[in-house]
Amino acid sequence: MTGFDPPAHDVRAAVERALAEDVGPDGDLTSTLLPPADVTAAIVARAAGRLAGKACAMEVFRQVDPAVTVQWEAADGDSVSSGQELAVVTGPRASVLTAERTALNFLSHLSGIATEVARYAAAAAATGRARVRDTRKTTPGLRALEKAAVRAGGGDNHRAGLSEWVMLKDNHLAVITIAEGVASARQHWPGRAVYVECDRIDQVDEALAAGADALLLDNMAPEEVRACVERAGGHGCLLEVSGGITLDTVSEYAATGVDFISVGRLTNSAPALDIALDVVNVPNNPEEE
Repeated sequence: MTGFDPPAHDVRAAVERALAEDVGPDGDLTSTLLPPADVTAAIVARAAGRLAGKACAMEVFRQVDPAVTVQWEAADGDSVSSGQELAVVTGPRASVLTAERTALNFLSHLSGIATEVARYAAAAAATGRARVRDTRKTTPGLRALEKAAVRAGGGDNHRAGLSEWVMLKDNHLAVITIAEGVASARQHWPGRAVYVECDRIDQVDEALAAGADALLLDNMAPEEVRACVERAGGHGCLLEVSGGITLDTVSEYAATGVDFISVGRLTNSAPALDIALDVVNVPNNPEEE
């Protein structure tokens, strides 16, 4: 999937759940105590990073109150600096304050993912052509949003779910051989890509002989990965490396010649980017005079 926006139905559903959790059946008790007035607020980055999650933040304000408007000054995928104004929010004070935390939660979480991906992608690009990928280690119910954030950070997406392609992993290969698994996949799911997870070089030879489309080299040292790259030369097989790869080691793995590097922490451990909402102007309201 390309583009930085997740599917609209995923955004709507995630925001509905988040607002039901935060606002609850009785609404924002505190904001209802305030005199009615329109306000202007700024969404501001408190740290440098990469922006993601605009669609979610916009949907939060829309679901809380369509009268709230948001004017963005940065786009998903943009690098942002500490103190940079990302958007201007205008609308009824109670609505803006009710939506504030949920909108910021989406922005901070998804921008944190994009920021972490950007770091890994830059380190990998410094020594090789490998693209950085996410994994299925995502927050339940937020996968489409988090994978969009990965794209905003300059990364690629691994499979979105179990039905996208066939991947024979260690627990599958405890039951069938690599050759049997690839042959069965071709028979049952013709036209679908077939990946084989390999944690030993002899498995690489088996998977290549069986005609796998891609190999996932799992928990191998860089020198082992290089040997696998040499063995796979001329087979037209994609090579992806995964398992315990950190920001300190990603460039070494990129230099081996693999096509992809998948990292689970991009989605399951990325620290949130600090983003805040500051009310900057409260226009005069005749009811308050």
